Amino acid sequence: MYKLGNFELYSVDTCIFGLDGGAMFGVVPKNIWSKKYHTGDSQNRIPLAARPLLVIADDKKILIDTGNGTKYNEKLQEIYNINIEESDIEKSLKKIGFSTDEITEVILTHLHFDHSGGNTIYEDAELIPTFKNAKYYVQKSHYNWAINPTEKDRASFMQENYKPLLDNGVLEFLDGDGELFKGINLHIVNGHTKSLQMVELVNDGQKLLYLADLCPTNAHLNIAYAMAYDNFPLTTIEERKYYYQKCYEEDIILFFEHDAFIKAGKIDKTDKGYFIKQTIDI
Repeated sequence: MYKLGNFELYSVDTCIFGLDGGAMFGVVPKNIWSKKYHTGDSQNRIPLAARPLLVIADDKKILIDTGNGTKYNEKLQEIYNINIEESDIEKSLKKIGFSTDEITEVILTHLHFDHSGGNTIYEDAELIPTFKNAKYYVQKSHYNWAINPTEKDRASFMQENYKPLLDNGVLEFLDGDGELFKGINLHIVNGHTKSLQMVELVNDGQKLLYLADLCPTNAHLNIAYAMAYDNFPLTTIEERKYYYQKCYEEDIILFFEHDAFIKAGKIDKTDKGYFIKQTIDI
């Protein structure tokens, strides 16, 4: 547990999974990105965390993203190197002393499967919300994108992760950035996908930014290391310039959802760019 002012924070480490290193680093050659992060396995997949964040704020237990979940056939398990036993968000929460029934809110940065797969589970062959007492929050414009994705990114969206939330009346649509709850602010970015909402926590003068896929790993602190998964990579670059500078100037903790080696940290900069000056274990 990590204290950010009066907020209690718990990283919820679900499974390590794998995505193609070339896709994760775009036009950057492997002989460069492999030295910055990981060399990849025999299929060129690099290890990535699926790391939601649990925030205890007053009477709220807020979960940011839900990981990969467990609804994968053998083919997809092999493609993404997912161990579905380890990717069970219920088991991951239990390890840190919480149950799915205790969660009161779920903030979804976006609806790609590795961020929203834990939203739903099968019960008696029926898909139901995993968090039975929670409201789920997502940007309306992003939901519209997710149900009508482009040919480029449709493989990242699996409607079984979010359509049942709407059907069960637990999905709340948001419109733009701003304060969702006291000390919990949303910042909208559009480079990776339409209307991804990053989550900024502010309490007692301390700040943390849950970056999601604006900066999936610490290696992506290099502004030019845009992913092939980004729909609008030039937009990603401009958004990174703004938010990295903001985090540097305001001494904000950066939380890395996908970094298999570093959970969080504060950054510094030189004329060569930004880098981690202090790692933080959450």
